[in-house]
Amino acid sequence: MVQEAGDGAMMTGGHGSLAFPHGHDVFRPVPRTGVIYVMNAARELGFEYGDPSWANLGQGAPEAGVLPGAPPRLEAVSLHTTTYEYSPVLGRTDLREAVADLYNHRYRRGRASRYTAENVAIAGGGRLSLSRLAAALGQTHLGHFLPDYTAYEELLDLFARFSTIPIPLDPERGYAFSADELRTEIVGRGLGAVLLSNPSNPTGALVHGDRLAKWVATARELETFLLFDEYYSNYVWAPDAAAHGSVSAAAHVDDVDRDPIVILDGLTKNWRYPGMRIGWTLAPRRIIEAVSSVGSFLDGGAAHPLQEAAIPLLAPAVADAEAEAIRAVFREKRDYMITRLVRMGLHVDAAPMGAFYVWASVRHLPEPLRSDMGFFRAALERKVITVPGRFFDINPGQRRSEQRSRFGCHVRFSFGPERATLVRGLDALEAMIAEARAR
Repeated sequence: MVQEAGDGAMMTGGHGSLAFPHGHDVFRPVPRTGVIYVMNAARELGFEYGDPSWANLGQGAPEAGVLPGAPPRLEAVSLHTTTYEYSPVLGRTDLREAVADLYNHRYRRGRASRYTAENVAIAGGGRLSLSRLAAALGQTHLGHFLPDYTAYEELLDLFARFSTIPIPLDPERGYAFSADELRTEIVGRGLGAVLLSNPSNPTGALVHGDRLAKWVATARELETFLLFDEYYSNYVWAPDAAAHGSVSAAAHVDDVDRDPIVILDGLTKNWRYPGMRIGWTLAPRRIIEAVSSVGSFLDGGAAHPLQEAAIPLLAPAVADAEAEAIRAVFREKRDYMITRLVRMGLHVDAAPMGAFYVWASVRHLPEPLRSDMGFFRAALERKVITVPGRFFDINPGQRRSEQRSRFGCHVRFSFGPERATLVRGLDALEAMIAEARAR
């Protein structure tokens, strides 16, 4: 049974510390935070994947079926003697070459410095890529933004060699952050690295174009690593970015082996294959060597048959067609969700320019819906899953009070599911809000 510490973000299972009978603690209690907590709470109320009576607007999963104009979906994975063997920890060479070739096709045309397989490491999904990277970091100050991806919290708390430094973003400015502000944070706080999702999960803020070029130039000048989580880089809605399609810091790197730029991506969001758990790290060779050494003891490498199956998906013509189809279908869902939520009385600080989430404030709704947890609980009773905003107030080590979260009135809504699910969920939320106003 899930237990709550007030409305705090640290949600744990009901058993506390795991100890020997005489009371010696063996394992620390590991909190259920973010989407893990959310989905666990939904299951306790009867949620099952595939149940048409539920609307999952919480979990960050894109619809995985056929989209108009998209390439055919992968329907089979071959198993044969070769793939029964271990894959190299870094991943299959042909898959690493395919990743490098795609980035060169999209972002490095005409450039003297180009990515090769030696700049790529394959891992079993995004969280594992992040874990390898975090385990390879030395003693440094690591900056991270607020709000940002919920899974960063436990990840950044797990490794003690680096210190995490929060960088709050301003809702009144649409969570924007300039290269000059980045420079001030790096110099003033002595940051050796900065981690961010771009486009942002949850706000949909996007660093692109000249601003992204200035970020990369600042990192190069100050010799500070920028760790870009680009898992939503095909989901781009900014009008001035639409002509360029996918957005990546790779477009602004001068020297792929010297610039302090690390990029994480994979099949989960941008190819809509979350169940395949294939991700990659793109970085200077010495960083790839480091994450390979970590992978040799942390996980041993990604599933060999799935790596082989992923190679055709990265062919430039296939990948570009998938990205184009994503933008056409998901933009319409984005606009639909924003319109519905605003009509219900929620406030969107800034329309998302990337990813597939709407980050909205419920502070103007009637009780008990005007807090993130109040809204979340009431929506669950209507069989609608959302994610409370406080989970994105990344707080490694719980050094800040849970009761002072700036996002206790925010909720993240996903327009990742198919449109029918969005309609069903938003209809239920609209009815819930109308009934609360009528009381």
